[in-house]
Amino acid sequence: MAESVVLDPVDLQLLRLLQNDARATYRDLAAQVGIAASTCLDRVARLRRSGVILGHQLRLDPAKLGRGLQALLSVQVRPHRRELVGPFVERVRALPEALTVFHLTGPDDYLVHVAVADMADLQRLVIDEFTSRREVARVETRLIFQRWDCGPLLPPGASGAPPG
Repeated sequence: MAESVVLDPVDLQLLRLLQNDARATYRDLAAQVGIAASTCLDRVARLRRSGVILGHQLRLDPAKLGRGLQALLSVQVRPHRRELVGPFVERVRALPEALTVFHLTGPDDYLVHVAVADMADLQRLVIDEFTSRREVARVETRLIFQRWDCGPLLPPGASGAPPG
């Protein structure tokens, strides 16, 4: 398990602001938090070095890219052995339809979030890329009607609200 990093209220506020807008300038962040821009730059660099900030991601709208149907595929792999699951995970991660792959406990081994064009595309994906694999024992599909992002993610007990 990774060690947690001690964060002060300024760090928490910076993280909250960056999660809401990762493109904010250091000058704007510094003004909102009440520190100098150079201090802000140093603090964000320290948060990156310590691994708290892992990177920045560009979010795309799957529907505007012709992938308007999203689903969660619960996948059971049998036997659940390293020599089978390693190649299975790498294959799933390489699929253009796959958005996220989770390794789980419980009756299902993997949860795969996918975005496809339509029901026919989803059927093709499930049959050709999942159920046709000999290590896949079962696939259960759930359609996603709507998604909401949550956050910001902060340490337990930290609100990240502006001080004062």
